[in-house]
Amino acid sequence: MKFFTIAALAIASYGSAAFAENTFGPLIAPDALNVELADDAPLILDIRGEAYAEGHIPGAISAPYGDFRGPSDNPGQLVPEDQLEATLQGLGVTFDRRVAIVHEGDSDTDFGAAARVYWTLKSSGLTQLAILNGGMTAWEAADLPLNNEAAQPVPSDIDISFSDQWLADTDDVAAAVKGERDAVLVDARPASFFEGKKAHDAAERPGTLPGAQNVNHEVWFKDGKSIMDSTAATDLMTTLGLKQDTEIVSFCNTGHWAATDWFAMSELAGVPNVKLYPESMVGYSKTDNEMQNVPGLFRNLLNKIMPN
Repeated sequence: MKFFTIAALAIASYGSAAFAENTFGPLIAPDALNVELADDAPLILDIRGEAYAEGHIPGAISAPYGDFRGPSDNPGQLVPEDQLEATLQGLGVTFDRRVAIVHEGDSDTDFGAAARVYWTLKSSGLTQLAILNGGMTAWEAADLPLNNEAAQPVPSDIDISFSDQWLADTDDVAAAVKGERDAVLVDARPASFFEGKKAHDAAERPGTLPGAQNVNHEVWFKDGKSIMDSTAATDLMTTLGLKQDTEIVSFCNTGHWAATDWFAMSELAGVPNVKLYPESMVGYSKTDNEMQNVPGLFRNLLNKIMPN
């Protein structure tokens, strides 16, 4: 199997079509968001958790990332629809108000949290979404205003129906592995995970999906903190010349790094048929489905004792 460290797909013409429904995002710069804080401000969801109390964008609502994640033994698992709906209602989310998602922005890994929340909201039916590019790190670097008082959301009565348009489940992935479904499998993890040298603590075994290509989530970042723009993402994807009409399934350990790959391919490069496998290898490894790059018992033990 050919091992790639960067990915490509589609043509640039898909970009404009992808953004037709999202005139607000998918990214917003700190200065631009600051301007938006005046009249008709977007709902700002700060997903940083405890860091919110130390200073946040004026008017931002605390919406901890953990509220959008599964249990510790399977963190990528989808939140039940009724539970997710209650969470969104409590945050004051509505279909007609724009939403800006704010993460810490201190690393490319941290961006995955914002991308996963973005994917969840888009799958819930929201169309006006944006991620603050560079997160709070970029906001503070631009010397923009901060507030320490917790903003209180106005609860909504939003009624969601979670879409599977951008979702791949274990059965879908297993079908792709068996050749029963035409899809390109993209592993967003660092090479050590892809090669089976490391595994998530909640995974039953290390390894990857047979036939997967490794597209490390780090490749989308220009400085390790701010993700590249649409033109650069499209150029990066076309480097390998993968078929433009092929379904892409992005996965990692728990659907976190994979959300970054999904966001870059779907929302930045505008490729129309990119799906996220939320449970990713933690969920998949708990099944008896075929895996690749699974080390033998002795090698696996050695990898744990002497990790690379």
